[in-house]
Amino acid sequence: MGRRSVENPSSHSPIPAPAGKVRQAPGMRESMLCNAGSPGVSPADPIPIRDGELIAAVDMGSNSFHMVVARVEHGEPRVIDRLRDTVRMAAGQRADGTLDPERRARALNCLARFGQRLAGLPSLRVRAVATNAVRRMTSPQAFLTTAEATLGHPIEIVSGREEGRLIFLGAAHGLPASREPRLVIDVGGGSTEFIIGRALAPLHTESVQAGCIASTLRFFPGGKITRKRWQHARSEIGVLLQQFDEDYREAGWQDAYGCSGTAKSIGSVVQAMKFSDDGITPASLALLRDALLEQGQISTLKLPGLNEERKLVIAGGVVIFEAAFAALGIERMHICESSMREGLLWDLLGRAGGSDPRTASIDALATRYGVDRAQARRVESTALMLFDQIAQTWQLDADAREWLSWASRVHEIGLAIAHSQHHQHGAYILRNADLAGFSRQEQQLLAAVIQMHRRKPDKKVISALPQRYRQLARHITALLRLAVLFRRARRAESLPPMRLAAANQSLRLTLPIAWFEQHPLSEADLRQEQSPMAELGLRLEVSSS
Repeated sequence: MGRRSVENPSSHSPIPAPAGKVRQAPGMRESMLCNAGSPGVSPADPIPIRDGELIAAVDMGSNSFHMVVARVEHGEPRVIDRLRDTVRMAAGQRADGTLDPERRARALNCLARFGQRLAGLPSLRVRAVATNAVRRMTSPQAFLTTAEATLGHPIEIVSGREEGRLIFLGAAHGLPASREPRLVIDVGGGSTEFIIGRALAPLHTESVQAGCIASTLRFFPGGKITRKRWQHARSEIGVLLQQFDEDYREAGWQDAYGCSGTAKSIGSVVQAMKFSDDGITPASLALLRDALLEQGQISTLKLPGLNEERKLVIAGGVVIFEAAFAALGIERMHICESSMREGLLWDLLGRAGGSDPRTASIDALATRYGVDRAQARRVESTALMLFDQIAQTWQLDADAREWLSWASRVHEIGLAIAHSQHHQHGAYILRNADLAGFSRQEQQLLAAVIQMHRRKPDKKVISALPQRYRQLARHITALLRLAVLFRRARRAESLPPMRLAAANQSLRLTLPIAWFEQHPLSEADLRQEQSPMAELGLRLEVSSS
């Protein structure tokens, strides 16, 4: 009984396993995994951001691209440099979801300038996000591949609600402290975000497909402003707001703030024209609307306080605010100087400080779909212990460990729909849910791991991921599959001492021979697991000692 092997079903030839101690194959590292029956293991601590370090944020908006660089002082970001360019990506979007060459070139040229300023900063300290204009592309990854190479850092696509969360986070840090709920509105180039929150936490977030560029182009074609067109625009936008206006009125917010370039521009004009001396009011918007109607043509607009850059999109912005004021009962809106890019900086600090909103989103998702927490903890504990044995060989860091932890906690959410194909149901939920803190690509990564954690993995799922996530997805999936296999009994029991060793494209798992004899079902599961692992590009060897 000195040796035992599990057959490779594809070749029906046994994989040899030497008696006694397993020899370490070239390129492999291994360590002992003892009792894996302990409660869930927390992911490794993030690398904290120290005072004096530089962090940066890039906001690729539908109207303008912004970049801010900050030095961390006393745990807070102090902005030391800003760059901005009016790219107007929303104006270059075609009906088929592609971007015209001129706007694409402008976007990449801007990112090249940003990239020069960010040279030398580690990607761990840079957060770059793309919003509505990229969200609406037919093939956003084709554009992002070039954009990321130009910027020199990964770019994440955020959903409208995640955009709203980041906007409120930035705005709240720029406003006086208050315990009362506040309404924040950000009119971008392609969409408008409405957020009600208290302190630093958003309570309600909505995003509508109406921005200053999109609305100006749609409702005022040829740049002509008429009363009939204005009334049509306000009516159409009002219909979009009906889906949540009653709920927002009943939420009981106290003060309203506008934090976009559109809000700042309108605030400057109504003050310069003496329509209001304190923020934006319904009366000042009506007077500004009449002034726009009187001039009638966007290309020749001349208003005090309105710069040349903003005049091309001001009509769409004013009509959005006018509809929002009427729908939500806003009597006065103040201007807030900080917005999404500042929110990105604070989010970076939060992630590095151990208050990552993504962890809270995962736990909330597990609660919502009634996940068996005890089983999830058992799978998480086993997966992370396996991870720790091969992390160095596979060059997996603390972030990868956290991804494995999150996947373990929600790998069974699809059971809330049906047991059959529950991995597919779970993947669908993760791809389409609003998860605070996660970008679109990050949700796609997590969904891919859940979809491939049982049955035969689909190679197309991996190839659909951004290049930087493909290898990570393979490795996390492999470890999660093994953890689920060992925890099939769904009860608290100690696992045997085991060794997991890794090479570039292989795993070697060594277990006591006595355990095989007592667990024939697990032995059969491991035999069958070799074929799915091959679909992940990994050769699984199982032996006894």
